[in-house]
Amino acid sequence: MVKRIILLLMIALVSFSIIDDPSEDGASESVQYLRTNMLKLIISETKRTAVYTGITELRPDILAAMNNTLRHKFVPKHLQQYAYDNRPLPIAHNQTISQPFIVAIMTQLINPQASDTVLEIGSGSGYQAAVLSSLVAKVFSIEIIPELAQHAEITLKALNYSNITIRTGDGYQGWPEQAPFDSIIVTAGGDIPAKLIAQLKPGGTMIIPVNDPYGNQQLTLLEKDNQGVLKQSKVLPVSFVPLVKSDH
Repeated sequence: MVKRIILLLMIALVSFSIIDDPSEDGASESVQYLRTNMLKLIISETKRTAVYTGITELRPDILAAMNNTLRHKFVPKHLQQYAYDNRPLPIAHNQTISQPFIVAIMTQLINPQASDTVLEIGSGSGYQAAVLSSLVAKVFSIEIIPELAQHAEITLKALNYSNITIRTGDGYQGWPEQAPFDSIIVTAGGDIPAKLIAQLKPGGTMIIPVNDPYGNQQLTLLEKDNQGVLKQSKVLPVSFVPLVKSDH
């Protein structure tokens, strides 16, 4: 029991050191320790949920993207000590940054390729877009809350992400000027927007939390074949903030 308490105290001390981390690139030993531990938790959760997802292990490049993305840069400063916990965290305007495992599994499910153009609905703090950045050619991300879109853009620019474009807009409308997309990833829960399906390439995939009649959400994979026929598969019970539609 004493050893366990000491270990927990050591982890807590390492976690709190993130706030005072002088390293601009987040490469300090304490941050790397927490990122490595986060990866272990993601790998463990992937195996545990394989009965739902059919995924027993994540692609090495996706694990590398999770490791290389500095999650503490995408959360409020007062929560940075929790940045590498495997759980969602609140950000501004009653929104959240998703649990690392969920980010990883959603990324795996769209099967990103180096030449892909991906649409993200719900930029939030910019974290999911940052994870996708090293895996695809271009990421277009829509955020309905102007302040979040602006802050995410500033964060991503400061971290030198050059292939991500963010704009303020209604995710239900998609981004027709940049369509069609190889994949679409939706980070808020609701119905399946018809315009997003229309903007998905034949052979493309979309992952989205979908509300069911009982008030629950199911992470749902949509696959459009080369003839445009859509296949829909429930993947995992989840809980996301609502997908908001513009009043205009």
